Amino acid sequence: MYVPEKEILDKYADVLVKFALNSGAGIQKGEVVFLQVPEVAKPLLISLRRAVLEAGGNPIINYLPDDVARDFYELASDEQLDFFPGKYLKGAVDEMDHAISIIADTNKKELEGISPGKIMRRSKAYKPFQDWRRDKENKGKFTWTLALYGTEASAREAGLSLESYWQEIINACFLNENNPVKKWKEVFEEVERTRAALSELEIEKLKVKGEGIDFIIGIGKNRKWLGGSGRNIPSFEVFISPDNRIAEGKLRFNQPLYRYGNIVKGIELEFKKGKVVNVYADKGLDVLKEMIKVEGADRIGEFSLTDVRLSRIKKFMAETLYDENIGGDFGNIHIALGEAYKESYPGKADKVSKREWAEMGYNESAVHTDMVSTEDKEVTAILADGSEKLIYKSGKFLL
Repeated sequence: MYVPEKEILDKYADVLVKFALNSGAGIQKGEVVFLQVPEVAKPLLISLRRAVLEAGGNPIINYLPDDVARDFYELASDEQLDFFPGKYLKGAVDEMDHAISIIADTNKKELEGISPGKIMRRSKAYKPFQDWRRDKENKGKFTWTLALYGTEASAREAGLSLESYWQEIINACFLNENNPVKKWKEVFEEVERTRAALSELEIEKLKVKGEGIDFIIGIGKNRKWLGGSGRNIPSFEVFISPDNRIAEGKLRFNQPLYRYGNIVKGIELEFKKGKVVNVYADKGLDVLKEMIKVEGADRIGEFSLTDVRLSRIKKFMAETLYDENIGGDFGNIHIALGEAYKESYPGKADKVSKREWAEMGYNESAVHTDMVSTEDKEVTAILADGSEKLIYKSGKFLL
């Protein structure tokens, strides 16, 4: 099986540890880094541990065995699906300063045929863990990043050889550069420029029109646009958590969604008064419907755009992390149903109460599910003074 040479994996680890964490600054001496890595990605785990130790950090390793998820769902009772090891996970969150999670699927359809209700039930049981991490992040005491390790299963799903699949990862993450950390800092400067320009516009609503898309979404007050800030590698998107109460119209997504060990294709959503009222999919509709039943999962938590001039991702990768950042011919638009990013709030997020979040229209949910369209589209901003400004066309920001 193809594995990139050590130099490439070491560069990859350096990007994740010495750039992505700490919002682009890298870890500091003495900090604790939680490494969550599947078994198949062991070569990258070795490089990650080296990078953490070289930076003076302390790694904690959560090494995940491959191909065991289906067996759990086939055997677990309702009580076991609901089990939440709170003391253990609260201690883990208290201990870690940063976390790196590696995606490495050995079977993209491992949970196909498993009841979607079981999968949603397990996700809801673990919501406190996500809340603890998010609360610590909002206090400025925790950062995380997510990255992809190429596997035969993912490459096959994308229609590529494993070596070609890895070449896409290497290219997208600038691992063929002499100094990929330096290159990422340059990219993030441009993302920051775009983010700041959007935040200054005082946008009340966005109109999105294109193939299969005729949609209006409310931005709302007390918002700022965000860039990747190291949370995902790669990340070229500029995004915001909109007012979940203002969404009208229809959206079609031409990219497949891989979620909960299932594939969902041909997704179409219709919104009225912020809520999904009609849902359709060519494949995997039962999974999509079950997900939308989760509290808050029928409303929007994120709206995102990617500029074709920035992204080096040109091919379908069968992984949301990459497909939501694809450049392609027309960039991409994606929305996420479910949990909002509280970092979109311009003040101190840890000082905001649950009631105040709801009053501002920030969505709350146990899930956050990204859906991607790479078809041509235009995005027009309706500004606070009532004027309109075209901000995105044919995959490019007009700022």
